Amino acid sequence: MTVQIDEETPLLTRNGKKKPTPLPVFQFSIVLFLQLAEPLTSQVIYPFAPQLIRDLGITHGKESQVGYYVGLMQSLFFLTQACTVLHWSRISDRVGRKPVILTGLAGLSASMFCFGLSRTFWGLVLSRSLNGALNGNIGVIKSMMAEMTDTTNISKAYAYMPIAWSTGGTLGPIIGGSLARPAERFPHLFGQNEFLIKYPYFLPCAVPATFSLVAWVVTFLFLKETVPNTISVAQLVGLKKAKAELTLQNVVGSQDASVTTIPVPKAKGLPEPEKPLPLRSLLTPRVIIAAGNYAFLSLVDISFRAVQPLFLSTPIHLGGLGLPPSTIGNLLSIFGILNGVFQVFFFAQIHDRWGSKKVFILGIASAIPVFISFPIINYLARTQGYSLAVWSVVGFQIVISICLSLSYGAIFIFISAASPNRASLGATNGLSQMTVSIMRAIGPAAANSLFSLSIEKNYLGGHLVYYVLLAVVGVALFIGSLLPRHIWTD
Repeated sequence: MTVQIDEETPLLTRNGKKKPTPLPVFQFSIVLFLQLAEPLTSQVIYPFAPQLIRDLGITHGKESQVGYYVGLMQSLFFLTQACTVLHWSRISDRVGRKPVILTGLAGLSASMFCFGLSRTFWGLVLSRSLNGALNGNIGVIKSMMAEMTDTTNISKAYAYMPIAWSTGGTLGPIIGGSLARPAERFPHLFGQNEFLIKYPYFLPCAVPATFSLVAWVVTFLFLKETVPNTISVAQLVGLKKAKAELTLQNVVGSQDASVTTIPVPKAKGLPEPEKPLPLRSLLTPRVIIAAGNYAFLSLVDISFRAVQPLFLSTPIHLGGLGLPPSTIGNLLSIFGILNGVFQVFFFAQIHDRWGSKKVFILGIASAIPVFISFPIINYLARTQGYSLAVWSVVGFQIVISICLSLSYGAIFIFISAASPNRASLGATNGLSQMTVSIMRAIGPAAANSLFSLSIEKNYLGGHLVYYVLLAVVGVALFIGSLLPRHIWTD
């Protein structure tokens, strides 16, 4: 039996909700594919970063200082990204999303190749800095996803968003843990390869760098622009005048030879509500609250992600678990798999049932048992060795940390709703991402340095870092309470 639809067919279903708009599957899949580049490049270094710092000899054999340098190296990406991401996002509102994404992918690839070829700490610093400065894709891609959706399917879209991050979070640590120092791990394959002996961390860096190149080709060939009114890059930098300006100049110039230029708006005559707004106009209470919550969520999350591999690699007698890079990579990959499956199949249902604010608060609160698990794991390892109890608490920590990822989908919806208009969506996401990048620059360096300081000075039995991180969670919960109960609609 077919259903006949005419002008009398109700637009709302019986429960009062609009029928969800289908997602543009092909274009949406490409966006998810492109997102994979960033978590791959960021996560791949986590399993071998502590060992890399030891190999460079910059700590002079002092194990307690490894955390300082690992945290600094991890923070550099976000520090330089914080300086440029807003500019990339605002540029994308003018020239379109696609040119900016292409630039970011090229920057990711080049910087990862450089990272793998670096043999000094300052070489690593320069590579990570270039990685962050040239990549503004994370905010731009979120804007593109919002432009592909509406209020009926946005939660479903953001439920799929963690697929890329979870896949990158799964494959990145596996690649980093398995392919680091290949001449030692696979002597029958790479034992005689002088290049890989000289550059033992090039191979794991080359994999995500090559993927970024493939993503660049896919973007160039298949991705469609979502910004309806754009100007060319040449027009943006002033090398070429817009067609509308040239036409108007010719008309007026033909009537008055003394007239040489007629300035016209660069937004091609769009009505005011459809023009990108200046930065000051974006600083509304809605945007500030949404961006502030996103920033503190990222601070809590990145602090955990930075401390976790350092804790797992630190010897048991110093307060860690003493695991090798391959095992650390496997544990991080387990989280990636579980997180991806959970987000895809359950986020939309949980969000639709509880609402964005409750989901966000739940995710932040889950960090409390996650941080408390660290000293418990070390205590059990000291008293029982690698017992079933130790692995049970490690597994519990991994499972509970999945809830923290729920908060991202919820806050992305708040940020999209907070944008003053559709044309400023890129700038709104860029502003939010800038605050997040600042927090992510502070988080790894501060958390890992505090971890090392706690061990070195034995503050609160070496557990000071966990008390401080729990206090940060408390602040994040307070700021989360400022979010409205329902999404802004006007």
